[in-house]
Formats: sequence, structure tokens, C-alpha cells
Amino acid sequence: MSHLRRIFLTLLLLPAFSAAQETHNHPAPEKLGTVSFPISCKPAVQQQFDRGVALLHSFAYADARNAFQDVATLDPQCAIAHWGSAMTYFHQLWEPPIPPATLTAAQQQIQLAQQIKTASERERQFIDSLALVYRDAATIPFHTRALNYEHAMRDVASTNPTDVEAQVFYALALLATASPTDKTHANQKKAAALLEPLDRAYPQHPGIPHYLIHAYDNAELAPQGLEAAKAYAQIAPSAPHALHMPSHIFTRLGLWDDSIASNLAAREAAHQQGDTGEELHTMDYLVYAYLQSGRDKDAAQVVQQLKNEPRLNEGDFKIAYASTAMPIRLLVERNQWSNAAAIVPPAGAPPQVIAIALWARGLGLARTGHSTEVRLEIDKLQQIQQQLRTSGRDYWATQVAILKHEVMAWSAHAEKRPEEAATLMRRAADEEDAVEKLPVTPGPILPAREQLGSLLLEQNQPSLALKEFQTALANAPGRYGARQGGARAAELSSQN
Repeated sequence: MSHLRRIFLTLLLLPAFSAAQETHNHPAPEKLGTVSFPISCKPAVQQQFDRGVALLHSFAYADARNAFQDVATLDPQCAIAHWGSAMTYFHQLWEPPIPPATLTAAQQQIQLAQQIKTASERERQFIDSLALVYRDAATIPFHTRALNYEHAMRDVASTNPTDVEAQVFYALALLATASPTDKTHANQKKAAALLEPLDRAYPQHPGIPHYLIHAYDNAELAPQGLEAAKAYAQIAPSAPHALHMPSHIFTRLGLWDDSIASNLAAREAAHQQGDTGEELHTMDYLVYAYLQSGRDKDAAQVVQQLKNEPRLNEGDFKIAYASTAMPIRLLVERNQWSNAAAIVPPAGAPPQVIAIALWARGLGLARTGHSTEVRLEIDKLQQIQQQLRTSGRDYWATQVAILKHEVMAWSAHAEKRPEEAATLMRRAADEEDAVEKLPVTPGPILPAREQLGSLLLEQNQPSLALKEFQTALANAPGRYGARQGGARAAELSSQN
């Protein structure tokens, strides 16, 4: 058993061990890391404010909001406390970054912060920078407002070069505005350059390793994120997200046992804290890791546990994505095409989540010879693609286009049009390779490049298939399907 896995299993077992003791059953001391964000408010609220910032850095938004509200209650003239509350509504690396239902509350908090008029120039800079995110939200596109915030935080960091929080929040802003089509990862590298020296100087700060993991969460940089992955869960084990985040790097590197241990611990913590979105997010990563380890029964058990959950809020993107993706991963990775063909899209889910269900249904229909019905799913995917494009959600429109082309490819293959099928699937693979995934997912449900290898194998082109599987494994090391497909393609190639 690896050292990392022992750490995570120890964290997982701590609650059960504590409960078994016959001595006084005191909860473990809260451990969120060490943050120092000096403020001009009453000295009595400084510690609680720092706790709020520590929670914020581990994306424990609800608990952070409570902490900042407590500060504002104790010191009504503490403007920066309302900045903190407004920050908890700005989920910079999540989808959506500002939940529509919370926009009004966020605007009220930042307006309060500005109205109180702190005497601290530094605090005023933080407040005015965040105000750019919420100002004129009905007329200015979010991407523009996010860029305005990033530029403002660059000025805050430049004006306060020795202020750790200024540098860390600027690094987060860089990550939030990084283009998913920039394969040079310019923003990620700039953020990492800010964070790496701070990591050495402030080894117990929770935000630094957290954001380093996000900066390195891509195929190019993932090996550089292993140290941050090792550290973060030990710095802030009271935050479920801190227990989960190392698995982003473990997934990129194909370290499945470590990913499983990470997400088992995170799932337990999220469940205990009643954080359904985080619990489902960790379960999705867990299913993915189990499948890549060949532990299909364990993956199936997690999916069955999902089915036993009470009614979920499918309107919440984080919940809808994970609850939809998990059972689909299980079916398509195990080639259970008849079951995939029977998938029903989740009612009330965001369109890009519904598209995943339509895609899986389309694959199932194509792989079981129902070509007429496949066309209906392709048309639905086209409608969602257009809907997303019209609303300015180009990233998700591109993702749906990829799904559509994959279904079209398998449909063409079923109808004995091999060249068209290969062209369509190669197009999907090239489109997918050109954009980065978002943190909401451990990876595409079934990578297009891997599907291209499978398609070429079925077309009796093992040498070409082998090249695609090798590329797929370079993009996503350790994936079970690509390993198995590559081995089969190599065996057949050697026989020719």
C-alpha cells in the first residue's frame, strides 16, 4: 500500500475510530490550515475572519459565509466582512461561477462593503475589485466581468507585493480566466509562478496547494502537481474538498489507488457535513478510478448507492453532472450498449448534462443497430449545441458538438460507411484534444481518441488503432479501455 493511500485511509477511519473510544467523545479539532489576512476591524474578530478566508480557500462556501456573517454581526463597521460574504457566492472554478439564485444576495453584500467605506486602502482594493464581478451583471457578459476582476487583482497584487492573500487571490483569478483552448497553459503557469515560492514560505496555507493543484490539472503540467497533492489533504482535512482535490492530480497520472483513497476520505467527510454536491462529485471521481482499476463491482456498488439517494436537485449543475455521469460511465466503459440505449435524460438538468444522457443513448442505439432512432438523438444534440452557442456558452457548445460527432461516427459505422465513420470520429478526437476539461469531471466519459482506436480496431486496422490508443494514453495515462485496446491492437498488428 502506498504512503499516500495510508494517509487517506487513516483520515477516512478517524471518525469511526473516535466513535469507538470509551473515553469522552470530543470532536477532532478543526484543521483548515493557517491563514493570516490582517484587517482593520475590531481585533476580536480577526481570528474568525481568518477562519472564513481559510474556508473560502477550500471552497467550503456555506461555512465561510457563516464565518463572515458572524464577523459582521460582531463588528457592523467591518466592511471587509461583507467582501468575504460576497466572495462566497463567486465560485471561480465551478460551474456556474455565480449561481443565478444568489446574484442578488452577492450584490447586496458587496454594496454593503462599499457603503461602509473602510479606512484601509488595501481592503478597499479587494472590495472594489470584487465589485466588478457583480456590477451590471444583466448587461455585461460574465467573461468580461471576470477579466475585469483579474486585471484589478493584478493591480492589488502589484501594489501589495508582500501581501500573501493578494498574491493568492490573484493567482486564483488567473486560473478562473484561463482559456480552455489555450494548450500553452499560460495563465496556469503564471499562477504557479506566483504560488510556488509562497508554498515554500507558507507550507500550512490551504489555498496555495489547492490552487497549485488546479494550475497543474492538465496533461502537460500534472507531474509538477504531485507535491501539492501530497500536502493539501494534510493541511486542511476538515474540508471535504481538500481531501478530494489531490485526486485531480492522481487521475491525471493514472494513480488509481491513491485517487480511490482520496475520494473515499472526501466522500465520508462530505456526507458527515451534509454537502451533497461535494459528496456526489467525489463519488464520480471514485467511480472513474474504480473503472480504470478494473474494479467494476466496486464502481457498480457506488452507482447503486447513488440510486438509493433521496431525490436530488437536478437543477444544481454539480449534482446533476455527477449523478448523470456515474451510471453512464459504468454502462459505456463496460460496453453495455442495450442498457445505454434505454437511458432517460434527467428532467430539469442543465442542457449540457442532458446532452451526456442523449449521447450515451445514441451510442447505445448505434451499437445495437437502431440507426433510425439514432438520428433522433443526433437531432436533439444539435438543438442543444445551437441553444448553448446562441446563449454564448461556447465551451459547452463545443463539448456537445464532440458528443454529436461521436454518435454520428458510430451510426455511420453501423450503416457500413467506414470512411465517414473514421472521419467523424477523428474530427471529434481532434476537437476534444484542443480543449481542456473542467474540474467538474475526471475526464470525458469515453475519450474520443480512445473511441477512434476502438472504431479502427472494428474496421480491422490494428496498426492505425494502436497509434490512437497510444495517443489516448499519453493524454490520459492508465485508462483501462485504452490499455486493453492498445494491447489488442498490438497483438493483431504483430500478426499482420
